[in-house]
Amino acid sequence: MLILDHLAFAASSLDEGRAWLEAKFGLPLQTGGQHARYGTHNLLMGMEDGLYLEVIAIDPAAPAPASPRWFDLDNFAGAPRLANWIARTDTLDAMKAAMPEAGETVALARGDLAWRMAVPPSGALPLKGGLPSLIQWDCEAHPAQRLTPQPLRLDALLIRHPDAAEIERRLAPLLSDQRIRFEPAAAPALSATFQTPQGRVTL
Repeated sequence: MLILDHLAFAASSLDEGRAWLEAKFGLPLQTGGQHARYGTHNLLMGMEDGLYLEVIAIDPAAPAPASPRWFDLDNFAGAPRLANWIARTDTLDAMKAAMPEAGETVALARGDLAWRMAVPPSGALPLKGGLPSLIQWDCEAHPAQRLTPQPLRLDALLIRHPDAAEIERRLAPLLSDQRIRFEPAAAPALSATFQTPQGRVTL
């Protein structure tokens, strides 16, 4: 089975992403870390519903990676935006068999955090974000447990895609979450609605 793990917002720089998201929510991001394999770094925000958010960007101080960066960051441009949704599983290989678009398993670690993630070799998102990226945590504590929970809750995650009905059908046996909805659209796009101290915010 799959469980919604976190949402990722991409930005041209962490400073730009921090300023944008903190202004939208009126809440502070926390320090994240570096991902040497992909030449990226992030900031994090805990949520009261057990989810967490990350702002991710190319790390200008890191060497260029040997392979394309994950989350399609090599092709990112423009204002910060919701770029990816990530679902966790305890059976990554089985989930990959059901979702071959998920990509190849990459083992990663930072400090005492360890995880495996399915990443397409091109660095692109599975079905351009129509499918979630898959992650399996191989450490004792989930990252959200280390974050200060903010008064922030996800109300809805909307996945727009030309093949929305087929994606929903494929995911139905694997992912049960009333907050996640699928809607036909000419081009793939993600949006999420949150309850925040500043009211409902859709990004």
